[in-house]
Amino acid sequence: MAAGARQPRPSAAAVTALLAAGLVLALGPAASAAASRPSEVGSPGEPRSRVRVLSAANWSLVLQGQWMVQFYAPWCPACQQIEAAWENFAKESEHLDTTVGKVDVTQEPGLSGRFFVTTLPTIYHAKDGVFRRYRGSRTSEDLQGYVLERKWEAVEPVAGWKSPSSLMMHGMAGLFHLSGCIRQIHSYFTGTLGIHVWGSYAIFILATLLIGLILGLILVLLADCLCPSKARYREEAAVEWIEKENAELTAVEEVEEAEELSANELEEAAEEKKDISDGEDGARSSEEANSSEDGSEEDSAVDEGSGTEETEDICEQPPSDSETQSSVRQRKSQVADNGL
Repeated sequence: MAAGARQPRPSAAAVTALLAAGLVLALGPAASAAASRPSEVGSPGEPRSRVRVLSAANWSLVLQGQWMVQFYAPWCPACQQIEAAWENFAKESEHLDTTVGKVDVTQEPGLSGRFFVTTLPTIYHAKDGVFRRYRGSRTSEDLQGYVLERKWEAVEPVAGWKSPSSLMMHGMAGLFHLSGCIRQIHSYFTGTLGIHVWGSYAIFILATLLIGLILGLILVLLADCLCPSKARYREEAAVEWIEKENAELTAVEEVEEAEELSANELEEAAEEKKDISDGEDGARSSEEANSSEDGSEEDSAVDEGSGTEETEDICEQPPSDSETQSSVRQRKSQVADNGL
């Protein structure tokens, strides 16, 4: 190429392609997923589809009114076979007072987990938040007859704990959403970054081990706080036992002190009572002594009076004959003795 020749300018299409490629690389798998998501509005030459596309953001619309929802995947042959019948059924939905929707499980793994979709295609009938699984023929006429003839009333509804609005299905949706995120990360590693498949597996294994280690440490800390080990429990039990013993000893000492105080008080009271009784006995004995002295004086006075009276009586009475005879005999005996 000559030095003075002009280099060709890149066309607008090439610039646009480069910008789009850079945007896809920057946003990763989320951009490609959004680009591949089906739209309700077709190309300018095609009629607008009446099938409502549901996602994790607007799935709660199914809880109000009457709905027929299909879970499908673009790669599923059975889903591709009923696509035309589903579109025709959606065209007649205005006369059936029914809204027809669809969910791409490759783009909405969380929503497929919420409805616990295990086979494709899966069709659900919803009436004011009550869900029933449709297991009939998948032609447009049979679908319309199922709604018009109210055949869904004969079908047993989904159990409350398996209902998409239940707490358990919220958790299931989270698990399915996590699996979808892991799959997108794996695709980003292998596609965008060019990492080998086994290298991506190794990264996930290391991440799983690291997350498990962190969660294990957290659980151990929680278990140690809620349920302490035996050694710590024994120490705490020993401390509690010592405190209990000290409290009991303190209580016993207080009781003993109270008993000693009460005993001393009783002794003091007894001594006081004894002193009082001794004082009363002394006063009583002194009174008795005084009274006995007064009585002895009176008795002596009485005895003296009686003695004088008796002597007076003896003096006043004359001697009897027997007394005179005995006195004569005594005198005679005395005289005889003197003569000898």
